[in-house]
Amino acid sequence: MGRAPRYLDASAPRMHIQFMNKIETICVYCGSGPGTDPAFVAAAYAFGKILADNRIRLVYGGGSIGLMGAVAAATRAGGGSITGVIPKFLIGREHPLHTGQELIVTRDMHERKRVMFERSDAFVALPGGIGTLEELVEQLTWAQLGRHRKPILCVNIAGFWDPLCALLDHMRSLAFIRHDLSFELLVADRIEEILPKLRAAIALVPDVDKKMKEATAEQL
Repeated sequence: MGRAPRYLDASAPRMHIQFMNKIETICVYCGSGPGTDPAFVAAAYAFGKILADNRIRLVYGGGSIGLMGAVAAATRAGGGSITGVIPKFLIGREHPLHTGQELIVTRDMHERKRVMFERSDAFVALPGGIGTLEELVEQLTWAQLGRHRKPILCVNIAGFWDPLCALLDHMRSLAFIRHDLSFELLVADRIEEILPKLRAAIALVPDVDKKMKEATAEQL
């Protein structure tokens, strides 16, 4: 039988993660729907298999539907490890997986995002909607403000993220993204490119820069 969902007590002592120059956990942001292009679901399944094959733990939104469900199902089918993080009010809507994974039920979205950050070495955004965009942009904002240097990558399946990349270039050209407040958004057009790009990026980051201070994470 799978583990029953447990409530995260934010006041309890937290486990301190030891960061090394390798990736052991990846947070995946993606849609709770499948989208209209079958390539999106195929990409989610393919990446879940890659995570399982490489013994990298998946940290994700906890749902069993859409691209979230696809990446989790593929990871689980390959014998991989999964941590799902879902706020209590979304349980009925996103139908969390209860079998073969660690499921953390949080009080709200803010706690969900903090827990996902703390448990991840890198961030990958597959196609998704407003929630996926918000999660991706929040990590870019934290990186821009110097709060962390964990790699952030968007998977540009069928050119999904082209409009965002163009907007970021536009912001740079108008000096709203300045050189002194810059950040790196990695882009992979193919699933096979994700891990090599993340590993190359994290190898350049000193261990001391990989962890956001706990107090700062709570404030943001």
